[in-house]
Amino acid sequence: MPDMRLQPVILQDHHVALEPLGLDHVDALERAAADGELWKLWFTSVPAPGAMRAYVEAAIDARTQGNALPFAVRDKRDGAIVGSTRLFDFEPELPRVEIGYTWYAASRQRTCVNTACKRLLLAHAFETLQCLAVQFCTDRYNHASQRAIERLGAQRDGILRSHRLRADGSVRDTVAYSIVAAEWPDVKRLLESRLAR
Repeated sequence: MPDMRLQPVILQDHHVALEPLGLDHVDALERAAADGELWKLWFTSVPAPGAMRAYVEAAIDARTQGNALPFAVRDKRDGAIVGSTRLFDFEPELPRVEIGYTWYAASRQRTCVNTACKRLLLAHAFETLQCLAVQFCTDRYNHASQRAIERLGAQRDGILRSHRLRADGSVRDTVAYSIVAAEWPDVKRLLESRLAR
Protein backbone atom coordinates (compact mmCIF):
# COMPACT_ATOMS: atom_id res chain seq x y z
CA MET A 1 0.00 0.00 0.00
CA PRO A 2 1.40 3.45 -0.90
CA ASP A 3 2.76 5.48 2.01
CA MET A 4 0.35 8.38 2.55
CA ARG A 5 3.21 10.69 3.52
CA LEU A 6 4.40 10.78 -0.11
CA GLN A 7 1.62 12.92 -1.52
CA PRO A 8 2.06 15.26 -4.51
CA VAL A 9 2.87 18.74 -3.28
CA ILE A 10 4.16 22.02 -4.70
CA LEU A 11 7.37 23.15 -3.02
CA GLN A 12 8.40 26.73 -3.72
CA ASP A 13 10.32 29.78 -2.66
CA HIS A 14 11.00 33.04 -4.52
CA HIS A 15 13.63 31.32 -6.73
CA VAL A 16 11.94 28.12 -7.96
CA ALA A 17 8.72 26.12 -7.89
CA LEU A 18 8.86 22.33 -7.76
CA GLU A 19 5.63 21.15 -9.38
CA PRO A 20 4.32 17.57 -9.31
CA LEU A 21 5.61 16.09 -12.57
CA GLY A 22 2.91 15.56 -15.17
CA LEU A 23 2.47 14.86 -18.86
CA ASP A 24 1.80 18.58 -19.37
CA HIS A 25 5.52 19.14 -18.61
CA VAL A 26 6.82 16.88 -21.42
CA ASP A 27 7.32 19.52 -24.13
CA ALA A 28 8.97 22.00 -21.77
CA LEU A 29 11.27 19.28 -20.41
CA GLU A 30 12.24 18.34 -23.98
CA ARG A 31 13.29 21.96 -24.52
CA ALA A 32 15.20 22.04 -21.22
CA ALA A 33 17.09 18.85 -22.08
CA ALA A 34 17.94 20.28 -25.53
CA ASP A 35 19.65 23.22 -23.79
CA GLY A 36 23.08 21.62 -23.69
CA GLU A 37 22.02 18.33 -25.34
CA LEU A 38 22.12 16.77 -21.89
CA TRP A 39 21.33 13.24 -23.10
CA LYS A 40 24.82 13.10 -24.65
CA LEU A 41 26.42 12.91 -21.18
CA TRP A 42 26.85 9.13 -20.91
CA PHE A 43 27.01 9.20 -17.09
CA THR A 44 23.59 10.85 -16.66
CA SER A 45 20.04 9.63 -17.33
CA VAL A 46 18.53 12.61 -19.16
CA PRO A 47 16.09 11.34 -21.81
CA ALA A 48 17.08 11.66 -25.47
CA PRO A 49 14.77 13.48 -27.90
CA GLY A 50 11.47 11.64 -28.19
CA ALA A 51 11.96 9.71 -24.92
CA MET A 52 10.72 12.34 -22.46
CA ARG A 53 7.10 11.14 -22.40
CA ALA A 54 8.16 7.62 -21.36
CA TYR A 55 10.48 9.13 -18.72
CA VAL A 56 7.63 11.19 -17.25
CA GLU A 57 5.20 8.25 -17.40
CA ALA A 58 7.68 6.06 -15.48
CA ALA A 59 8.07 8.80 -12.86
CA ILE A 60 4.29 9.14 -12.51
CA ASP A 61 4.03 5.36 -12.11
CA ALA A 62 6.61 5.46 -9.29
CA ARG A 63 4.58 8.22 -7.61
CA THR A 64 1.37 6.17 -7.97
CA GLN A 65 3.11 3.23 -6.30
CA GLY A 66 4.00 5.50 -3.38
CA ASN A 67 7.76 5.30 -3.85
CA ALA A 68 8.60 8.70 -5.34
CA LEU A 69 7.74 12.38 -5.52
CA PRO A 70 8.91 13.52 -8.97
CA PHE A 71 8.96 17.22 -9.78
CA ALA A 72 9.33 19.55 -12.73
CA VAL A 73 11.53 22.52 -11.83
CA ARG A 74 10.24 25.98 -12.74
CA ASP A 75 12.67 28.92 -12.59
CA LYS A 76 10.67 31.83 -11.21
CA ARG A 77 12.96 34.38 -12.85
CA ASP A 78 11.31 33.74 -16.23
CA GLY A 79 8.70 31.04 -15.53
CA ALA A 80 10.44 28.40 -17.65
CA ILE A 81 10.53 24.70 -16.84
CA VAL A 82 14.28 24.06 -16.57
CA GLY A 83 14.66 20.47 -15.40
CA SER A 84 13.47 17.73 -13.11
CA THR A 85 14.27 16.20 -9.71
CA ARG A 86 12.65 13.83 -7.24
CA LEU A 87 12.48 12.29 -3.82
CA PHE A 88 12.48 8.49 -4.15
CA ASP A 89 13.25 5.14 -2.48
CA PHE A 90 11.37 6.30 0.62
CA GLU A 91 11.95 3.91 3.54
CA PRO A 92 9.04 4.66 5.90
CA GLU A 93 10.31 2.55 8.82
CA LEU A 94 13.33 4.79 9.45
CA PRO A 95 12.26 7.09 7.63
CA ARG A 96 14.91 7.78 4.97
CA VAL A 97 14.75 9.00 1.38
CA GLU A 98 17.01 9.68 -1.61
CA ILE A 99 17.17 12.84 -3.73
CA GLY A 100 18.06 12.21 -7.35
CA TYR A 101 17.03 12.03 -10.99
CA THR A 102 18.16 15.65 -10.96
CA TRP A 103 19.07 17.50 -14.13
CA TYR A 104 18.84 21.09 -15.31
CA ALA A 105 19.15 22.86 -18.65
CA ALA A 106 22.77 23.85 -19.26
CA SER A 107 21.88 27.55 -19.00
CA ARG A 108 20.55 27.00 -15.43
CA GLN A 109 23.51 25.04 -14.13
CA ARG A 110 25.77 26.91 -11.69
CA THR A 111 22.92 29.33 -10.87
CA CYS A 112 20.77 29.48 -7.73
CA VAL A 113 18.40 26.83 -9.15
CA ASN A 114 20.09 23.74 -7.69
CA THR A 115 20.67 25.32 -4.27
CA ALA A 116 17.04 26.46 -4.07
CA CYS A 117 15.72 23.06 -5.18
CA LYS A 118 17.86 21.16 -2.70
CA ARG A 119 16.87 23.45 0.16
CA LEU A 120 13.18 22.83 -0.59
CA LEU A 121 13.61 19.05 -1.00
CA LEU A 122 15.73 18.72 2.15
CA ALA A 123 13.27 20.80 4.17
CA HIS A 124 10.41 18.57 2.99
CA ALA A 125 12.40 15.43 3.82
CA PHE A 126 13.56 16.52 7.28
CA GLU A 127 10.73 18.78 8.43
CA THR A 128 7.65 17.19 6.85
CA LEU A 129 8.60 13.54 6.30
CA GLN A 130 10.73 13.56 9.50
CA CYS A 131 13.55 11.66 7.80
CA LEU A 132 16.59 10.57 9.77
CA ALA A 133 18.77 10.76 6.66
CA VAL A 134 18.71 11.88 3.04
CA GLN A 135 20.91 10.14 0.51
CA PHE A 136 22.41 11.35 -2.77
CA CYS A 137 24.02 9.03 -5.33
CA THR A 138 25.90 9.86 -8.50
CA ASP A 139 28.06 8.21 -11.12
CA ARG A 140 31.73 7.88 -10.22
CA TYR A 141 32.57 9.85 -13.38
CA ASN A 142 30.06 12.66 -12.83
CA HIS A 143 32.54 14.96 -11.10
CA ALA A 144 30.35 18.06 -11.50
CA SER A 145 27.52 16.32 -9.66
CA GLN A 146 29.89 15.21 -6.89
CA ARG A 147 31.12 18.78 -6.40
CA ALA A 148 27.53 20.09 -6.34
CA ILE A 149 26.52 17.51 -3.71
CA GLU A 150 29.55 18.33 -1.59
CA ARG A 151 28.74 22.06 -1.77
CA LEU A 152 25.39 21.24 -0.15
CA GLY A 153 27.22 20.02 2.94
CA ALA A 154 26.59 16.30 2.32
CA GLN A 155 29.15 13.81 3.60
CA ARG A 156 30.68 11.26 1.24
CA ASP A 157 29.77 7.79 2.52
CA GLY A 158 31.73 5.76 -0.03
CA ILE A 159 31.69 4.09 -3.42
CA LEU A 160 29.29 1.26 -4.27
CA ARG A 161 31.06 -0.71 -6.97
CA SER A 162 29.14 -2.18 -9.93
CA HIS A 163 26.01 -0.74 -8.33
CA ARG A 164 23.63 0.40 -11.07
CA LEU A 165 23.13 0.31 -14.81
CA ARG A 166 23.56 3.47 -16.84
CA ALA A 167 21.02 4.44 -19.50
CA ASP A 168 23.29 2.89 -22.15
CA GLY A 169 23.36 -0.45 -20.29
CA SER A 170 26.92 -0.15 -18.97
CA VAL A 171 27.57 -0.78 -15.28
CA ARG A 172 28.43 2.18 -13.07
CA ASP A 173 30.13 2.64 -9.74
CA THR A 174 28.02 4.89 -7.51
CA VAL A 175 29.39 7.55 -5.17
CA ALA A 176 27.03 7.77 -2.17
CA TYR A 177 26.55 10.81 0.07
CA SER A 178 24.19 11.62 2.91
CA ILE A 179 22.96 14.34 5.22
CA VAL A 180 21.56 13.20 8.58
CA ALA A 181 18.88 14.96 10.60
CA ALA A 182 21.34 16.32 13.19
CA GLU A 183 23.22 18.11 10.39
CA TRP A 184 20.14 19.65 8.79
CA PRO A 185 20.05 22.91 10.84
CA ASP A 186 23.60 23.81 9.79
CA VAL A 187 23.08 22.66 6.21
CA LYS A 188 19.88 24.73 6.04
CA ARG A 189 21.74 27.79 7.34
CA LEU A 190 24.47 27.23 4.73
CA LEU A 191 21.99 26.97 1.85
CA GLU A 192 20.01 29.99 3.01
CA SER A 193 23.16 32.10 3.25
CA ARG A 194 24.15 31.12 -0.29
CA LEU A 195 20.71 32.00 -1.63
CA ALA A 196 20.78 35.33 0.20
CA ARG A 197 23.95 36.24 -1.73
